[in-house]
Amino acid sequence: MTTDPKANGLAPQEYGSDVIVDTLRGLGIEYIAMNPGATFRGIHDSIVNHLGNERPEFIVCNHEEIAVAIAQGYGRAAGKPMAAFVHDIVGLLHASMAMFNAWMGRSGVLVLGATGPVDANHRRPWIDWIHTANVQGEAVRNFVKWDDQPASVEASVESLIRAYNLVTSEPLGPVYICFDADVQEEKLTKPYELPDFSRYPKPTRLQADGDALDEVASMLMAAKNPVVLADFLGRSEDAIKGLIRLAESLSIPVVNGGDFFNFPTRHPLYAAESKDALLAEADVILALDVYDLQQELTSLDRATRIATDIIRPDAKLIDISLRQLLTKSWADDHGHLYPTDISVAAETSMAVPALADIVQRRLDDATGSTAEIAERGERIKGLQEAALAKNQATAKAQVGEHPLALSTIAQEIWEVVKDEDWVVGNGDLRGWIQRLWDIKHPYQDVSARGGGGLGEGLGHAIGVALANRDKGRLTINIQSDGDMLFTPAALWTAVHHRIPMLIVMYNNRTYGNDLGHQGSMAQVRDRPMERRTIGIDIDDPNVDFVGLACSFGAWAEGPIEKSEDLKPALERAIKEVKAGRVALVDVYTQVV
Repeated sequence: MTTDPKANGLAPQEYGSDVIVDTLRGLGIEYIAMNPGATFRGIHDSIVNHLGNERPEFIVCNHEEIAVAIAQGYGRAAGKPMAAFVHDIVGLLHASMAMFNAWMGRSGVLVLGATGPVDANHRRPWIDWIHTANVQGEAVRNFVKWDDQPASVEASVESLIRAYNLVTSEPLGPVYICFDADVQEEKLTKPYELPDFSRYPKPTRLQADGDALDEVASMLMAAKNPVVLADFLGRSEDAIKGLIRLAESLSIPVVNGGDFFNFPTRHPLYAAESKDALLAEADVILALDVYDLQQELTSLDRATRIATDIIRPDAKLIDISLRQLLTKSWADDHGHLYPTDISVAAETSMAVPALADIVQRRLDDATGSTAEIAERGERIKGLQEAALAKNQATAKAQVGEHPLALSTIAQEIWEVVKDEDWVVGNGDLRGWIQRLWDIKHPYQDVSARGGGGLGEGLGHAIGVALANRDKGRLTINIQSDGDMLFTPAALWTAVHHRIPMLIVMYNNRTYGNDLGHQGSMAQVRDRPMERRTIGIDIDDPNVDFVGLACSFGAWAEGPIEKSEDLKPALERAIKEVKAGRVALVDVYTQVV
């Protein structure tokens, strides 16, 4: 980071871009991930020379997809937005996949862009014409909350304030603001007085209908076999604390989704491993921030794509979320329309604690026996303890397997990091992290799933590591090989900006998900199973991830092919991370 004595926010404004970057500072934006581009040369200059590359500071990336992924990871870990700057049409199109991931990950990302002069008389031949669109936001409008292309300095300030409020308000999602090159480079004729940003607060949180919460509480208290499904609660510590109180008050098992930390994994009521059995007997199911009910409530035949209901026909389903507010027409990301008995539009950060309060008041006023609740709690505790013991036994039994089993890798990493202040910024080893690790706090698991596209993981983890750098936390990236190969240049960004992180390669030398699909096709069509690897495997040659990492300046070791070699390699890597470096351990893994 470079600084300048003038960079105190009081330096005189000379150009439109100076006003724009002062607004970004006023809104509290600390970092901007970017790949440089001529259409925002004015803003680039203003950040460097007007603000001294400080608040916000540039995080230089070699691809716009990396820039947006870093901003997404940072926002999820820090609880406040980071910006990404993308160059005109070409940069926006590069960034679009990461923006879709942020949309699907319900993540607030402030994506800033620029265009060649809208006034055609000011355009350079060829390049300014092909890099100007009518309007650029059209390319991403279907998977952002809002986009704008302000036509003046004054409008740019208003647009940024509106964008900030939108990007920090539930339901979260990315926004896109495109700045005209002419507006950026406009010479000011008089000083521009910035508004009082405190006069433009974001809207208050959305609370549930009180009568609806009363009805939900009655249904839960009357249920014989209630179950909670939770997916995106980890964005709010209030929601997590409220869920713990609610679950403990009625001994309700909690099934974790796949997008955020939702419940402590060693809690007696954590029931992810018993999901299907508990849902099959449930009479009341409470879904909290679940954006695809069908995915959570059905079992899937991968070969036929047929989903079969798990729950009883007479089970009551309660939905508390804001998912209806993000329904759009382009991508069918809303999932199958699933019947519910009560659908409550509310932020779970408000609704869940309020629901827990209602239930507790009723329990305090009740005079009847709580034996049934206690009995249910003991039963769920037994299921949780049995599942943990089974998973630990599996990990122990698979220690000597080659390539390394995912359970072995998860257990070995856990043994090395369990006494550290750690956070997982990407990856879960097909669920083995949640099965074996004692995850207690929301900040410890912010791994990404997004839109299911490759290329998100490494950038996302770097953003998480950036948010945790000054807190001294050990950020861990469980990095799949195929995903890494989409955006390997992100390693340079992490090394260049001194963002320490432990990367453990989940290197099965194939595109494992598609290998499973080709295996299904071979089985269904009675074709040779051995041919399923054609067009799938990542070998001949095997990728040298150690050499790749070292070429970007990272420390690296591997490939690790024996379980007894893994723990010492991880210990050496963590030593390097504590010294401020990016460290990668390449592990040859089984295909699951």
